Amino acid sequence: MYSDSERKSGKLNQLERLLPEGLLVDARWLEAHGYSRALRSQYVSSGWLKSPLRGVYWRPRGAIHWEQVVISLQALLGHPVSVGGRTALEMRGYSHYLYPTQQAVHLYTDHKLPSWLSKLPEMPAFVVHNRSRFLPALPAYSDKLSLNLAGEGEQPRLPGALDIDKWGPWGWPLVRSSLERAILELIDELPNNISFDMVDKFMEGLVTLRPRKLQALLEEAQSIKVKRLFFFFADRHRHQWLDRIERSNIDLGKGKRMIARNGKLDKTYQITVPEDMDAL
Repeated sequence: MYSDSERKSGKLNQLERLLPEGLLVDARWLEAHGYSRALRSQYVSSGWLKSPLRGVYWRPRGAIHWEQVVISLQALLGHPVSVGGRTALEMRGYSHYLYPTQQAVHLYTDHKLPSWLSKLPEMPAFVVHNRSRFLPALPAYSDKLSLNLAGEGEQPRLPGALDIDKWGPWGWPLVRSSLERAILELIDELPNNISFDMVDKFMEGLVTLRPRKLQALLEEAQSIKVKRLFFFFADRHRHQWLDRIERSNIDLGKGKRMIARNGKLDKTYQITVPEDMDAL
């Protein structure tokens, strides 16, 4: 028979293995792993856990960065979420000098994320997008990340043109959209949430996109708007990868699409674009 103190010590050692320093979990996760409200309160009182928000806990290690929050969602809490769009492009150094780094973090997921995400103190705004809005939903991959977080196995290969960055001194896996996927996600925000000029500047710098990944994404994409706009911007800059895209396999639909109100019609792609989109 074990004493209460021995059992509690064993639970603490187990949690030390399950929850790396610097990552967050919620009460549901702790309950599922056998940690009652009373035990959680005890850990908080002793300083072993901190609670930045009711129902959210972490093993303190310096300050909490948004990357740690996302890694926790991906690898511990099992949410199929990835960093995408403008944030994924900025993470790879593609933020144009004309535009300061955006303070929001753009996340893409097929499922609802926990409500506490928007309430965490001292965090940038998390802007959540429907990841399957114009590309197919992706299979779950959190189990692969959990192994990688524990330093077991090789770095997993993920579906849907998602990449993994090793973040921080611990080399934790952070899932983000590849550049090929991120530019399509950015284009999808036109015209309401981002400007034509900004997308054009990002596209100007994307000289190393991978044609094979682009081909697969463009063939799978369901949004005629995104595909036409992608080629409109790509044609303006004529990067070498563009010649390796087989356009005949990509459905661009029929008929005109009004995208920029009161804009001019681009006759090649039958879309309206701003009058001031000057030719390069």
